[in-house]
Amino acid sequence: MDLRLISRVLFLRAAWRKRDHWDAARIAAHQAHALQELRRAAYAGSEFYRRHHAGLHDAPLNQLPIVTKADLMEHFDEAVTTPDVRISDLENHLRFLTERGGDPGVPWKGKWWAAATAGTTGRRETFVWNRSEWGTVLASYARANDWAGISAGLTRPLKVALVSSRVPTHQSAVVGASLRSRLVPTLRLDVTEPTDETVAALNRFQPRVLVGYASALKPLAAEQHAGHLHISPQGVMSASEVLTPHTAAELEAAWGSAPFDVYAATETAGIVSPCKYRNRHVYEDLLIIEPVDRDGNPVPPGTTGARLLVTVLFSRTLPLIRYEMSDTVRLGGRGCPCGRSFMLMEDIEGRIEDILHLPGRTGTVAVHPILFHHVLDQAGLAGWQVIQEPGKLRVLLAGLTPGSSLEAVRTGMRTALSEAGAIQTGVDVRIVDQLERTALGKAPFVRGMKS
Repeated sequence: MDLRLISRVLFLRAAWRKRDHWDAARIAAHQAHALQELRRAAYAGSEFYRRHHAGLHDAPLNQLPIVTKADLMEHFDEAVTTPDVRISDLENHLRFLTERGGDPGVPWKGKWWAAATAGTTGRRETFVWNRSEWGTVLASYARANDWAGISAGLTRPLKVALVSSRVPTHQSAVVGASLRSRLVPTLRLDVTEPTDETVAALNRFQPRVLVGYASALKPLAAEQHAGHLHISPQGVMSASEVLTPHTAAELEAAWGSAPFDVYAATETAGIVSPCKYRNRHVYEDLLIIEPVDRDGNPVPPGTTGARLLVTVLFSRTLPLIRYEMSDTVRLGGRGCPCGRSFMLMEDIEGRIEDILHLPGRTGTVAVHPILFHHVLDQAGLAGWQVIQEPGKLRVLLAGLTPGSSLEAVRTGMRTALSEAGAIQTGVDVRIVDQLERTALGKAPFVRGMKS
């Protein structure tokens, strides 16, 4: 347990509770000042940003060029603001954690925490944080509990069960290892392990908070209904995957209250989490988000963007300014019975990579995953997955809901594809014991063919 780190997290959580009372003007003023400080640090220490923003050092944020994942990884050593960090050294550190089973909560060289993505959007990315930044990352995840109304403290430890990836380079593993203490007893479970082992471990641990991928929580809800799982969590939090209304309803039926849909990313840490009214608020004091269309133009509230630009206001070691994410989200307005003025996020639809491009009558047709939800949510007992292969879609059902049939699923899929304008695409439906998961244990609803 790193006492300095835990102390910083506790300090930030207390300080941030005062921000819950900020009005929109105070939030905007804070953002403007924090952005100025971020840009000052980036221009002082990062050759990449000095060059990328050449002639624009005093320009408004929305006039700055976008930073893509390829930009950042190809120029990593120039983007970081310290000569102590180099991508080759970081990759060696992460490789050591994977191959030797090191403790991801122990900082590299005593002062840096690192994590990497799985590369499911096209390439693997590596990120690094100093002690101050990492404390902010941890506090941003802890804020989800605060906003959900789940208390914790010295007299009431927060027992958290995390069902996700135990790959030591995944941020959830680094976060879990960093928070491990008497204040936050943490059970980390591998989503790829057999369900009966996960159920037994949860029954022994009896968590106050259950956190996991939506694809991991759905089968656990079924186990609770079947009488095999016997836990009564104060809160259930879904993270890292799209939580559909159908799955949310199943989780609520299993544990008596609606789940909290938390939106976060390795690059940013917490982005959005719900209050007790289940309205999702943006962490505007920690970052600036810009939903934009395909051409990079901002979209108004109530309109779903084609991608998302994120500026992480506390990033210093590896500054992130208008960093491009492929997530498609829709912002709302302000105002909530909880009293917070932080912007609301109306919907989190997924990533542009989740959209399949199939042969159509007049060319290529873009098919959004929502089409598959309408057909498959009721059929897959513990989840489903659509995998694009040459000339066909392979549909995996983790169990079959009573009353459903494979033929009905095939017919429903073919009808939906035809109505969407897709042709010459076969449908192969199979029942499987487990869905196919990525290297970090996620089970995306849709997996397209890699180019």
